[in-house]
Amino acid sequence: MKVSRPAVHPVEAPPMTEAAVHHPRVRMKDIQGMPGTKGGLFLRLSQFIFSIISVSVMATTNDFRSATAFCYLVLAVGLQSLWSLSLAFVDIYALLVKRSLRNYVALRLFTIGDGITSTLTFAAASASAGITVLIGNDLDKCSMNHCTQFETATAMAFISWFTMSPSFLLNFWSLASQ
Repeated sequence: MKVSRPAVHPVEAPPMTEAAVHHPRVRMKDIQGMPGTKGGLFLRLSQFIFSIISVSVMATTNDFRSATAFCYLVLAVGLQSLWSLSLAFVDIYALLVKRSLRNYVALRLFTIGDGITSTLTFAAASASAGITVLIGNDLDKCSMNHCTQFETATAMAFISWFTMSPSFLLNFWSLASQ
């Protein structure tokens, strides 16, 4: 039986023209929320504000050390507040000197840092929410504890995580598009 076989004939690429060789690369536009934009600065400042509120409310109770989840919340949200404040300063600097923060190494650092701190904050807020539900609903011991303050601190940690998520996703997207 005769079967036809495909034949591959290599084709040479056309020579590069002068315009194609020296043409600048087209970069993705700066979307608000990315590092070095006003939206990014707003997200960083809101992360910082909500995390500071969470730490402050939790630290004002005298019995937050009674549960490990609450100690973990204070630690994780405290770390997030430091991270967000430091990146807010970087955003302010980038806005003042009108520089884009598209450096691959810096963007990778921002993405990894945002991923770690957002994961820690979400885990701590979830654990604290579980303990708050246990104390308030299951054990009915809100009269002896500061349930309202625990709930407020946990809610602020979730809001802080919610404002951290767009920063992480935009950094990751920008990193992947390079």
